[in-house]
Amino acid sequence: MKNKYLILILLGVITLSSCATYYQKNIKFQEYISNGEMERAREFLEKSSKDAKGKNRMLYLFNHGWINWITNQNQISNQSLEEADKMIDEFQKNYALEALSFLSNPGIRPYQPEDFEKVMVNYYKALNYLNLKQYNTALVEVRRINEKLNQLNDKYPDHKNRYQNDAFAHIMMGLIYEANREYNDAFIAYRNALEVYESSYQKNFNLPAPEQLKKDILRTASRIGFYEELRTYEAKFNMKYVPAKRTGGELILIWQNGMGPVKSEWSINFTKTSSQNGFVTFANEENGLSYPVYIGDKNEKEKNGFDKLSFIRVAFPKYSERKPYYRKAEVFVNDTIYRPEIAQDLNGIAFKTLQDRMFREMASAIARLAAKQALEALARKENSDFGTAVSIFNAITEKADTRNWQTLPYEIAYIRIPLIVGENKVKLTLSTPDNQQKTIELTFQAKDGETIFHVFNSLESYLPNMN
Repeated sequence: MKNKYLILILLGVITLSSCATYYQKNIKFQEYISNGEMERAREFLEKSSKDAKGKNRMLYLFNHGWINWITNQNQISNQSLEEADKMIDEFQKNYALEALSFLSNPGIRPYQPEDFEKVMVNYYKALNYLNLKQYNTALVEVRRINEKLNQLNDKYPDHKNRYQNDAFAHIMMGLIYEANREYNDAFIAYRNALEVYESSYQKNFNLPAPEQLKKDILRTASRIGFYEELRTYEAKFNMKYVPAKRTGGELILIWQNGMGPVKSEWSINFTKTSSQNGFVTFANEENGLSYPVYIGDKNEKEKNGFDKLSFIRVAFPKYSERKPYYRKAEVFVNDTIYRPEIAQDLNGIAFKTLQDRMFREMASAIARLAAKQALEALARKENSDFGTAVSIFNAITEKADTRNWQTLPYEIAYIRIPLIVGENKVKLTLSTPDNQQKTIELTFQAKDGETIFHVFNSLESYLPNMN
């Protein structure tokens, strides 16, 4: 009877597992977004009561905040994003689910977002406040990005993220400070952004500092009378600052291009290489990986189960890229061409941060799998039928957690454009690598000294390769 109850429990957990990835389960929502059918996407999302109330509540809030942001429902968007932000700050482990996930897979737990997803919550909140002309509140959200990253990276004493600071967050701070005529603070923010590009983004994401950032540093240094710093940066950038003689406003055009990656699954095999001094060591020579698992606190039966293991296969999430359809943008305003430059590579950050997390968490993943397979060996010894049930359970439930925030952009670019007082016709042309083009016409009414923030989204992307 005991075995029958255990088998029923195992089968119950198996029903929680599925071969489909999170992206595949939500493909209809993604299709609506890709087709620009935002109202249908919103309706579909709001009918997803299972996600709205269950373990995927945070992902629901991410998507709900995003869909309302892109349709200019800024206050509704911020309500969802604020709740998500509080969930991130107050995240408490459910120890019953932690124990169950140790025997099944991490996908049954409430979603715990990637570090860069956590800070994108504050980015979208800042955009909402900019739309509402609440610049000081927008600044609070952008400052929170690097505060949050510092807190997150303090938790990783051995294997820190390569994404430890956010250069684009500093740029956004500078842009908002300057729009608010706080030029000294703007200069400091721009300078901090340059430092992050030079110390981290160039090396880790192959992303140099945009030329626009360099121009902003020179202009603000001159404006606040930092002439020594101005000369230093002129020499560093090999650029000569020439003050512009113009009146009118300015447009900060932010181009969010494509859609970020989605998670699929891959697996890696580990062979047991040694068993001594209370440790069992599993290694993968191809990737130069070796992880000891402590079993000194196990009883003799459990130790025997570990000793019978020869190899294990660990499932881990991986990202599948969704390449953007358009790769270049040009803006035509008053007979002048401006070219937005990439300032944030979210696709690259996603891949690198997941790789960093894999190295941090591989040991616990191996321990989880080894425990499952040791249980299988013990079960077979006690009862062959029960052992078969456990074997089936292990095979089906060894799945990676493929959930992620799938409405984020692939990359973010920006440019500063001078406007005349009154009506400005702006023509934005997007181009593919083979020079297929799409042109969008925008109109902005500018006041003297006004800074207008405008985000343009091109969502067209190629489908991910889920193999």
